[in-house]
Amino acid sequence: MPTPHKGRPDPQKSLVGFAVGDVAYAVPIADVREIVNPLLLTELPHAPSSVVGVADHRGDVIPVVDLRVRFGLRPLPDRQRSKWILVHVEGRLIGLVVDRVLDVFGTSGAEVRPPPSLGGGEDTRGILGVTTYDGALTFVLDVSRFDELVRPVEQGGLLSGKAS
Repeated sequence: MPTPHKGRPDPQKSLVGFAVGDVAYAVPIADVREIVNPLLLTELPHAPSSVVGVADHRGDVIPVVDLRVRFGLRPLPDRQRSKWILVHVEGRLIGLVVDRVLDVFGTSGAEVRPPPSLGGGEDTRGILGVTTYDGALTFVLDVSRFDELVRPVEQGGLLSGKAS
């Protein structure tokens, strides 16, 4: 009997699904480095409200974006119950605070549909498209858009890249 290939990702599973509030979201698995429990967070003065601070992850100082705040929801009272999805964005790691991780899944051969027309500006930023998973609409996020949030933190000298 052949031995299954361990560690080889299933090419059909291209998205990491998670929930923020009652809404399902996903990010491309190619952009995900790992999923971790919350780390010690250091708040930064003058950072955008959704950039809740920075954390030391294996020697890298990573900015952390709370998606509840980003999407206009109240932060969880106990952030320790959340998960962090560490994503690669423009050559750096960014932590995304989510309520819970749902699954790693694919689109079953269906294309990701364009996002709904919600107007302009902040309402549409960051939604790459929409798919359906487990019967629910799932919004696929464009992780490159998080660079716009953390760039002011980096340019302001508040983020140096390596922990000391």
